[in-house]
Amino acid sequence: MMCHCTTSFRYFSVLKPYYPPSPSTYRTTTTTATLTGDYSFNSPMTTIDESDVGISCYISKLPGFRGILKQRYSDFIVNEVGTDGNVVHLTSLHVSPEVLKIEEEKEIDVTNQISGDKNYADEIEAFRLIAGDDDTQRLEAFITEFNEDNSKNMSPIVLSPDSDKAHRTAMHNFFKEKLKFLVTDTVDGPDAMSKCIRVRLNSGGHSNGGGRNSKKRKDRNDNQAFDSRGSNHWPEDLGKFLRFHLYKENKDTQEALGIIGKMLGLQPRAFGFSGTKDKRAVTTQRVTLFKQRASRLAALNDRLIGIKVGDFCHVKEELLLGQLLGNRFTITLRGVVADSEDTIKGSADSLGRNGFINYFGLQRFGSGSVPTHLIGATLLRGEWKSVVNMILDPREGERYDVRKIREYYKESGDIDGTLRQLPRYLNAERAVLQCLKKCPGNYLQALKAIPRTLRMMYVHSYQSYLWNHAASVRVQKYGNGQVVVGDLVYCKGDDTESEVLGVNSECEDGGGEDIYECSTSDETSGINPPERKNDLVKAVTAEDISTGSYTINDVILPMPGSRVSYPTNDIAEVYHDLAKKDSINLAESVHSVKEFSITSMTGSYRRVFQKPMDFEWEIMSYTDSNTPLAETDLEKIAKANSVELIKEEKTKINEEITPIDCTKQPMSSENNLCRSAEHDEGERVGAAQVEPVCVSNSQGSETALKLSFTLPSSCYATMAIRELLKSSTSVAFHKTLNQ
Repeated sequence: MMCHCTTSFRYFSVLKPYYPPSPSTYRTTTTTATLTGDYSFNSPMTTIDESDVGISCYISKLPGFRGILKQRYSDFIVNEVGTDGNVVHLTSLHVSPEVLKIEEEKEIDVTNQISGDKNYADEIEAFRLIAGDDDTQRLEAFITEFNEDNSKNMSPIVLSPDSDKAHRTAMHNFFKEKLKFLVTDTVDGPDAMSKCIRVRLNSGGHSNGGGRNSKKRKDRNDNQAFDSRGSNHWPEDLGKFLRFHLYKENKDTQEALGIIGKMLGLQPRAFGFSGTKDKRAVTTQRVTLFKQRASRLAALNDRLIGIKVGDFCHVKEELLLGQLLGNRFTITLRGVVADSEDTIKGSADSLGRNGFINYFGLQRFGSGSVPTHLIGATLLRGEWKSVVNMILDPREGERYDVRKIREYYKESGDIDGTLRQLPRYLNAERAVLQCLKKCPGNYLQALKAIPRTLRMMYVHSYQSYLWNHAASVRVQKYGNGQVVVGDLVYCKGDDTESEVLGVNSECEDGGGEDIYECSTSDETSGINPPERKNDLVKAVTAEDISTGSYTINDVILPMPGSRVSYPTNDIAEVYHDLAKKDSINLAESVHSVKEFSITSMTGSYRRVFQKPMDFEWEIMSYTDSNTPLAETDLEKIAKANSVELIKEEKTKINEEITPIDCTKQPMSSENNLCRSAEHDEGERVGAAQVEPVCVSNSQGSETALKLSFTLPSSCYATMAIRELLKSSTSVAFHKTLNQ
């Protein structure tokens, strides 16, 4: 079956440029090419369309139909699939008795080591030799206060400013060797060039550590969270990393972990996770934390809103980006309108049989007026000041309050005043401004201050832009029915795909208003990944085609890099021609900054076509748009708890009347609702349908289509939905449908 495209595709089209309020500030992305389409130099780009980033073809010629994506964030449920192949669910909010017991033993051990019985006079005098009298007096008073009442919450102490890094290192080492019950970290000093050492009780082993329960948190004089690395007295039989399941609603991964970290007194980098998950969704994923007690995290559940943690265990290894097989999606399309039910059924069946074009979705490129691939192209050209301006300048379509802050900085240049107003979720902007405050005019250093996963997203986005265009040309020119000479495939018998593609990690379908709210990273496209061999992929020959060695599902395309092979047919020209239009050479770098250079990245490969795995679908009816049509993990826990309460109440009543006959105990209807977290999606829907519905739609019932399927990591579920509906997946488009 041949594909069809939404527009007449021309692979020599160029990037739509970003125009700041003052075009003279830095050059636009396009310098030599002529713009096509309805975009003009007089109007700034406010959003991007799918065709702007190379998304233009479909596999099937079936008609589409109307359906609203993410009318409610609970219509988009994502459960991570771990490397063990298990779907990650939140099944319990409590600490198991086994974990609790061993943690209690650990806490007693540490408490004994920091009891008030020990005299630290020798240590204090040794500290005086390297720190001086003032800091020694502060430390002595701190220890004395704890010895007098070690049950009270204590605020940390901050030592004198110290610009000598070697001396600060010696101070940190002193505490590690002599005063192990205390933890130190480094914070900003009173001026731009100085640092201070901060000292607190070790919260990893004692509850008095000035973390979430500190009564004087407001007196810390800054907003930097502690980077506590836990107790030095961790039991050998207990894994050093606490692994837990993070459940969140309408929050991205970084935001949720930031909230938890702030409550625990930990910096975001203390957490390990396999990949960021969607914002406008309900998601569950695994997270690790170094040397922390499960009971401490579980205690947060009563205070967390839209976030829950549970299923605690201790493991030996930290989770790293890309350590997942994929994600299980449960997506409900509401307000479905089609010419017939057969159209819906035919489209759903086709998606399951034929799959979809494995495009990078719009989320990859941001939802604001400055798409990330434009920033990536500017980075590849080495135009550091231009990139800084693109990140900081006012933007069309942004929230009014944020735009006013950006305008304030552009007009005044007041970094301190801007930082006081800037929302914390704008991580890139904050990092750039804080660095410019310390190093005025050093734009490259300011860009390097952005968290690595976030700053690398820009270049990866440009790679994705090139890949999308190449995939569209491949599909438009050769269709999706057969392999052609020159196509790239993995050599038969190799496990190359798991090696090259199995470690991608992205914000698969983030629905946030701003891409900067979601850090993403492709570890396979990063610097210094594991060595790979180019001979693990090959170009298809006429002999391969005659013997039927490869199918269309084997076709791959490269993400540009120094170690990838390109197809030997004319699809290779797409990459080089598009990059050339943007003044970028894929074989040479115009600057020496490796992390912003494609020639310093090895590159990777990606399947052109992807079939959803374990694909299920169901047509449903509903009358109230607020009615949940798929159960979340948290709802299943609540239902199970409610069933247990009902059973306990019935047991009590029966015990008061007559002894319970365990052999003839009747089954209540509620028992049928108490299901394991691993039940399939169809059963969950059945349970949801028997609940009473509050009718609020006077126009009668509406139709919904619920789909459940699994995709490998880095595949975008929205691209599967696009193939189904034959319409745009942009947030703006579906907001219009919702209205």
